[in-house]
Amino acid sequence: MKRFLLYLMGIIAILILGFVIFVMVTWSKKHDAPYPDVKASTDSAVIARGKYLVYGPAHCADCHGDISRLEELKKGAIIPLSGGFEMPIDPGVFRPRNLTPDIETGIGKLTDGEVARVMRHSVGADGRVIVPFMPFQNMSDDDLTAVISFLRSQPPVKNKIEPSAYNFLGKAVLATGLIKPEGPKGTPPKSIKIDTTKEYGSYIANSVANCVGCHTNRDLKTGAFIGEPFAGGFLMPADAMTKGFSFISPNLTPHKETGRLSEWNENAFVARFKLGRIHETSPMPWDAFSRLDEVEIRAVYRYLNSIPPVEKKVPKTVFAPGEPLPE
Repeated sequence: MKRFLLYLMGIIAILILGFVIFVMVTWSKKHDAPYPDVKASTDSAVIARGKYLVYGPAHCADCHGDISRLEELKKGAIIPLSGGFEMPIDPGVFRPRNLTPDIETGIGKLTDGEVARVMRHSVGADGRVIVPFMPFQNMSDDDLTAVISFLRSQPPVKNKIEPSAYNFLGKAVLATGLIKPEGPKGTPPKSIKIDTTKEYGSYIANSVANCVGCHTNRDLKTGAFIGEPFAGGFLMPADAMTKGFSFISPNLTPHKETGRLSEWNENAFVARFKLGRIHETSPMPWDAFSRLDEVEIRAVYRYLNSIPPVEKKVPKTVFAPGEPLPE
């Protein structure tokens, strides 16, 4: 019996060692993806649309903005997209990069196609996987062009950002393909009509503002969706930015008993967005969303009221430091 146990332990040790070697050898594998045919424009209207997306519905500045000037951003300032924010989650520490056109530390050395490939296919210029925090895979060609055009128009800021650092868990999920490049679903539209329809609301909620990303339950280790779309229940644990508070996203489906939308008519929904931030450390990018034009807000409201209702009760969304979290 003792010999058998030693034999079994030896096999387990070999399997563990083999897996560790596999992870360390393969986690940084390179990926390929097409380069979108996107060219930055100098047209002022195109750049203005890009600026609106970056500081409004796409809320790029919330992660890529100058970390020392976030209080200014909350008050409506246009701060440089020079980076500095760190996001510690289960797979490692993620550091959004400098998006100004600085040659050495920003995107100045990247082509328009390389920037567009990151946004649409989650593949970096060097072939590495870009963890798909950004939901822009199905952004229209025109809006993709607008964002890149605005990024090119900024003053360059020299600010070196260290690469994101994966721990062993992060390297393991990369090696096993649990985190992999995410591309568009179908063919992204060439352009999108800006109006108050549910179709435009779907575009904003799913392909620009990433409402679906936080209001759908997810596995924090892999980022995989594990809940019904927009039904909430996604736990965002306390971190350095939330001053110890934890949050759970509410149900945004039109379920009459458990959906948050049952509390608001369309005008109240618009008013809530325009009000901006109430809880100081809420992970909802209220500061950016308060800049939205009413057309976007009304479109999102109409879209959310058109999706299937899901019965999912989220009785509490804010948890104070030390307060027990639901199982």
